[in-house]
Amino acid sequence: MATSMLPPIEPLVRVNASRTRAVFESDPDATIVEEEVSARLRLAIKLRSEFGDFKELPAALASQQGPIGPARPNQPARKMITAGGDIDSNASRMLATIDTTPRAQPSTFTSASKLSQALTLHKTTRTVKPTYHPSWKLVRVISGHLGWVRSVAVEPGNKWFATGAGDRVIKIWDLASGELKLSLTGHISTVRGLAVSPRHPYLFSCGEDKMVKCWDLEANKVIRHYHGHLSGVYALSLHPTLDVLVTSGRDASARVWDMRTKAQIHVLSGHTATVADVKCQESDPQVITGSMDSTVRLWDLAAGKTMMTLTHHKKSVRALAIHPTEYSFASGSAGGNNIKKWKCPEGSFVFNFSGHDAIINTLSVNSEGVFFSGADNGSLTLWDWNTGTPFQNMEDIPQPGSLEAEAGVFCSTFDMTGTRLITGGADKTIKVYAEQSQ
Repeated sequence: MATSMLPPIEPLVRVNASRTRAVFESDPDATIVEEEVSARLRLAIKLRSEFGDFKELPAALASQQGPIGPARPNQPARKMITAGGDIDSNASRMLATIDTTPRAQPSTFTSASKLSQALTLHKTTRTVKPTYHPSWKLVRVISGHLGWVRSVAVEPGNKWFATGAGDRVIKIWDLASGELKLSLTGHISTVRGLAVSPRHPYLFSCGEDKMVKCWDLEANKVIRHYHGHLSGVYALSLHPTLDVLVTSGRDASARVWDMRTKAQIHVLSGHTATVADVKCQESDPQVITGSMDSTVRLWDLAAGKTMMTLTHHKKSVRALAIHPTEYSFASGSAGGNNIKKWKCPEGSFVFNFSGHDAIINTLSVNSEGVFFSGADNGSLTLWDWNTGTPFQNMEDIPQPGSLEAEAGVFCSTFDMTGTRLITGGADKTIKVYAEQSQ
């Protein structure tokens, strides 16, 4: 009974089919026009998004090109980039809704972005003619340590220098004659860092025994210990104007100490591996650290926090060098493009010192712009600081009785005049290099 009340199926199918045809049917000619319009519209949008900023040339180039419009005698006419040629009225109406008015855009040639600044600095710096530097030669080899020489520091008066080694002894040497003046014992493991205070009669040392010591040079004995590092202490640096000492080591931290009270002011934490080197300077960033986690960090000394993390290195950063007069520094690691120059205060990258492909253990720079890099395999390179141009390559020659593998250079420093370079190495000797007289 219910089945006989349903309407027949065929009329319903016909009605559905006609409605479907009405929805999807269109005039073929109209379809072609719409497709052309949509294609031109797409082209207009793409041209506007990709070339909108370049519809107007920078002022410097525009002045060379002449006015837009019909060609004058002996001069080709210029045309503006437009979104398509002649189009029909339907397309015109659709394009009219898009604002294609040329607007003055900041020139990409004078962009103030950090990338373009870095590229400009890179280009101008590298094209400068390198400063002439005399070549350097080995003038003295000093023996006396019984272990690898891991640290060296020259005193501010330029009369003597100190070295620390794997034999746990700190030795004081006469800079002019190379004679041993004094041996200081007290560390129970390798001495990794030394610094002589320019304002106090103090020598600071640190070592793999977790100890940081302050030596009174008038009494030649330890007067203070700075306790806090959880593992070996690999580097230390004195602040040039504050009574502050900064140390760093294998516990992935750098620590800031009050020199007199022995109080720990800050723990500079953030690195994830051994902090192999630390440097202090007077202006912000006052503390710079290089770590085996392949980063360099710039620290706010007052707040004890990271200002900037530089992640350009691919491998562990083992050495830092701050220029004595210029507001810049360098960092060294292993592999290609392993020595990098940076500009303070924001740590902007300047350029690579390219060519010393080895594990860089030590960096030093003097006020004349002579930059030294020493490597684990005994290779030494001297560079022009301003252009990054190497002007001399040398090899560290192991002393008689040493293995050939003991040619590594671990530490270096220039004396106060910048005319002598002192290095310490794996053959247990200290080598002094000097500028050759012209």
